[in-house]
Amino acid sequence: MISDNAPAEAYVWIWLPGETAPVVAGHLGRQGQALVFNYGRSYLERPDAIAIYDRELPLKPGLLPLLKGLSMPGCLRDASPDAWGRRVIINRTLGQKGATADSSLLDELTYLLESGSDRIGALDFQRSPTEYLPRASGSSTQKHKGRATQADTSGRATLEELLASAARVEQGLPLSAELDRALNHGSSIGGARPKALLEADDKKYVAKFSSSTDLYSVVKAEFIAMRLAAIAGLEVAPVQLVRAARKDVLLVERFDRIKAEQGWQRRAMVSALTLFGLDEMMARYASYEELAEIIRHRFAAPRATLRELFARLVFNILCGNTDDHARNHAAFWDGRQLSLTPAYDICPQVRTGNEASQAMLIKGEQRMSRLALCVEAASQFLLTRVDAEAIIEQQIQAITAHWPAVCDEAELTQIDRRFLWQRQFLNPDVFFK
Repeated sequence: MISDNAPAEAYVWIWLPGETAPVVAGHLGRQGQALVFNYGRSYLERPDAIAIYDRELPLKPGLLPLLKGLSMPGCLRDASPDAWGRRVIINRTLGQKGATADSSLLDELTYLLESGSDRIGALDFQRSPTEYLPRASGSSTQKHKGRATQADTSGRATLEELLASAARVEQGLPLSAELDRALNHGSSIGGARPKALLEADDKKYVAKFSSSTDLYSVVKAEFIAMRLAAIAGLEVAPVQLVRAARKDVLLVERFDRIKAEQGWQRRAMVSALTLFGLDEMMARYASYEELAEIIRHRFAAPRATLRELFARLVFNILCGNTDDHARNHAAFWDGRQLSLTPAYDICPQVRTGNEASQAMLIKGEQRMSRLALCVEAASQFLLTRVDAEAIIEQQIQAITAHWPAVCDEAELTQIDRRFLWQRQFLNPDVFFK
């Protein structure tokens, strides 16, 4: 139920391709229990205006109807915080404790308006249609009608401070005003694990932290998976493993930001969940086959993209990443066409037994984590059986050959190596027919 003091509206601001300052695109407001969007007249009159996502929000005047089954446009929901960001916001606004925090206590507009402005993609949400005020960005803002320019002038929290504040959120403890602002900077990004946003050396990063509930070195496992994926030839976000406060921190370089002379450009993105036209409750119906069909008809360079998607599916199975749900696949959108983003969130998951299944369907109603199922589905990716088997063999060889060196790079203990090898990485079950 929506509380009486919940916000009734928000204005959607967008960074157009090649620009370093946002313009207001339109209005998001309530219609019963749903959130509906309409473009502003001034935006529609711009010669450089692009649709936020043309399949969902085409450049037309008036309220735009929602796709069947959705309570808000998926391309706007993509910019909303997921589990971790919501915990940070609840901690600040309601003081709820750690994992017991009930995310339903706040509504979607509140999450959009309370989360940090440096969110993934090219959108932000404001209370005003004329003044853009970034939240928790460490930036000063020069305002003029309908636009804003930013110049970074303040210091940022250290990794040690961010780690400490993330731990306090997990425990449900209050934060100081300074640490609250620092951690809120990363509250708009997705995922359930503790994280924050950093900027250094003209690059932006998502910093991922260990959790108090981790049973093994999850941060190092994700670093190893991402490094091996790159070695195996996949297009993945660059990663670094650093130490702070005697803890491991994974830095994932952001691919949705471009440093320009005037500031930061933002690249618009949509999740595969949005491409499917599904919400979280229907995500179990998402499939690699359907994503492959969307790529064939709506992506730039479809044949090369399909081969990359197939390679990512194979690698997910080989490394034990069963968390390959539709929000962990995404595409850039430039107003004309789609292109696959680099891979991200490749993290081996703990198995309760030998058998495992992928978050997205692979072929028909089947989702078992088996390489044979990938080969059966190869034609959907415009690959022959020989092509598919060659990709699988090449990845197995890359993982096997580089496993010791990458584990050394991560300073992974022998205990964790034994825990991951042939349990998550190259589990014998994936080779069964």
